[in-house]
Amino acid sequence: MKVYCVGGAVRDELLGLPVKDRDYVVVGATPEEMVRLGYRPVGKDFPVFLHPQTHEEYALARTERKTARGYHGFEFHTAPDVTLEQDLARRDLTINAIAKDAEGRIIDPHRGVPDLKAGVLRHVGPAFAEDPVRILRVARFAARFGFRISAETLELMRRMADGGEADALVPERVWQEAARGLMEAKPSRMFSVLRECGALARVMPEVNALWDDPDAAQSAMRALDDAARQGATLPARFAALTRPLTPLAVESLARRLKVPADCRDLALLAARHANALLDAAELGAEAVLEVFNLADAWRRPERFAELMTAAFADETDGGPARARLERALKAAAGVKAGEIAQASKGTDAIRINIDAARLEAIRRALAEGASD
Repeated sequence: MKVYCVGGAVRDELLGLPVKDRDYVVVGATPEEMVRLGYRPVGKDFPVFLHPQTHEEYALARTERKTARGYHGFEFHTAPDVTLEQDLARRDLTINAIAKDAEGRIIDPHRGVPDLKAGVLRHVGPAFAEDPVRILRVARFAARFGFRISAETLELMRRMADGGEADALVPERVWQEAARGLMEAKPSRMFSVLRECGALARVMPEVNALWDDPDAAQSAMRALDDAARQGATLPARFAALTRPLTPLAVESLARRLKVPADCRDLALLAARHANALLDAAELGAEAVLEVFNLADAWRRPERFAELMTAAFADETDGGPARARLERALKAAAGVKAGEIAQASKGTDAIRINIDAARLEAIRRALAEGASD
């Protein structure tokens, strides 16, 4: 029985990056042996075990065979005679097919170390084409590391997209990978890669449609990367990506991919109100109040801050408009709504009186700002 550290932990260690989780492959063992040694079985499709002390994952070396379309259609085989090399051969990219033994020696049968040094994403072998999730993973790794994709791998991804393999992806998995890609250092790279290989039209046609207007697509990609540079939340990054879309397109995309409610709602707000926020330098006090009310800035100030991040991402000349809005919001938020509500009679009167007080506060703030 031999144990090897494999995959992302070895890759990140070689890159000098922090290692969060370590995965191990066990060669020469049976499930029964693992249980006798105190490992707890957790794998459903193939034998994976948790270490009794560290709780890290240890998987028996395995091979796999494609049995149906999509990423669920696999048959796995584990046995003590499955070698490390056979296990590594089923992995997606050469940089993820590197192993390290207990003595710290690197095992690299697919030349992942040279690809790491050269900054290249290259598929391990023909089995790559059997799993459409790998298209999304390559695009995500491109966004994370900034590596180029080898010509042969990009061509294989194109053939997979053209052949309809990406159509078998379930919405939850598409969103899972997209959400992870959105949180990478340069998220635009993920969508550019998916666009280049033809997969974006299959999995996110609404986003793909941005390229009908190249200027709009470039603006959306810049906004997305700017939001990432600001350390924006996932909802704000998704909203920055989709803000050029119509609300109907955002709803369609969110419904199909089963996007979480916080991301969907903020994206809809951005699609409906981003232009008004950008035009805030020209808006009167009444229009500013209307934007605040429509976006529910009073009860959801954190979400409104995310909306501002999405709306003004990559807007280098949007400083005055944003400052004007922030000044107006601060003034209006200072209105003592509770006291006004107590002094008012009836629901309609409460709303009218609070709006009137907030409008007056906004007027004063905008006038003061104009005189500065």
